[in-house]
Amino acid sequence: MNNITIIYGQNPDAYETGPHVARIIVDLLSAEVRNTSIDEFRAAWREQVGELADVISLQYSEPAIGPGGRAIEVRLKGDDLSELKSASLEMQNWFKRYAGVLDLGDDLRPGKRELKIRLKESAGVLGVNASMVSGQIRAAFQGIQIDEFPVGAETFEIDLRLSTADGLSADDLEQLTITGPGGSQIPLPNVAYIDESRGWARINRVDRKRTITVFGDVQTEIANAQELITLAAADIYPIIQHKYPSVTIDTQGQSESTAKTGKSIVRNVALGMIGVYILLALQFRGYMAPLTVMVVIPTSLIGVMFGHYAIGLDLTMPSIIGMASLFGVVVNDSILLVIFIREARNNGTPVNLAAREAGRARFRPILLTSVTTIAGLTPLLLETSLQAQILIPMAASLAFGLTSATLTALFLVPALYCILDDFNLLGQLHAEQG
Repeated sequence: MNNITIIYGQNPDAYETGPHVARIIVDLLSAEVRNTSIDEFRAAWREQVGELADVISLQYSEPAIGPGGRAIEVRLKGDDLSELKSASLEMQNWFKRYAGVLDLGDDLRPGKRELKIRLKESAGVLGVNASMVSGQIRAAFQGIQIDEFPVGAETFEIDLRLSTADGLSADDLEQLTITGPGGSQIPLPNVAYIDESRGWARINRVDRKRTITVFGDVQTEIANAQELITLAAADIYPIIQHKYPSVTIDTQGQSESTAKTGKSIVRNVALGMIGVYILLALQFRGYMAPLTVMVVIPTSLIGVMFGHYAIGLDLTMPSIIGMASLFGVVVNDSILLVIFIREARNNGTPVNLAAREAGRARFRPILLTSVTTIAGLTPLLLETSLQAQILIPMAASLAFGLTSATLTALFLVPALYCILDDFNLLGQLHAEQG
């Protein structure tokens, strides 16, 4: 560790400030120097601290790489805070059943102890109303303004209140008397109920609805946050909505960010594939010929999956971004093969012979092109610095995906070309010189 900083009175995860919150910040050595990971350090810290008495919430967080938000973040919206709190506790108990789920809680904190005074129905018979009771209680505790006088441009108020020694406390409410309309002294308990309760320190609203956010963390080596959210949507969500009809449930955090980013990537990749198809169709003057080039795109996914498994990486958002970039790279080898076959056909070579010769003639340029690209990505795959960790999954997708696509293209593209030619689906491909 480099430094340890303790900050009193504030904590961004507590959503409030005051003497009852604190924050401890530990600055670790860089990833190249220390011999432990952040997850291992956090687990050891949590184990050493153990369970603390009288602590409402205790969380261990770390800098995150990837989609924003917590691993588990579910938003409950409704009008009744009691129902929202009950629903929150039920959801937290459901998540606690699974190993690897840590630091569960919500953002609805209990407030300070309160005394609520409600007027009795019989108070009207004595000529006492709510305004009289509230005004006299306020005067007993905070005093009253009896005069004010100007001094230059300022005005000063004169307040009359009890001295500190004679001041009232909450326990004195039972003995407090209220002055009635005729000057009669009426004990407060005779005209009002005094109930002790505890409110909420903070009430959050989203879209004008009272909202509680249930949050938690997940040990990635034990559990998967997305799978937990999917299970919760199928299991506990319907139970809560049936039990509390006024409560609505929204999934936030990493799950929402991942889904939003995933939809954007799928849309953009689809547009890119359409663009590639149109360009190839114009170049080859046929609708089926581009398929012989684009057929290697799905095969690159084999290398992506195997590569992540081989080097122990999770399939994260940078991996998916690398896959999206990969789709535009792997078609280069297929284009070389298809162009060679077309030129051979134009010279009168039979399709089967042209397909076999394409693999031999283009093997070296295809291999060199792929090997140089993979060799350029290798230093990034071997990098151990923290700054490179977000790029390693992307590089793994490109390197291993390109490897599998290159090997597959040498066999699959000529074979598919011959099959489509047997069905006379590539007739327009050679009509350019007619």
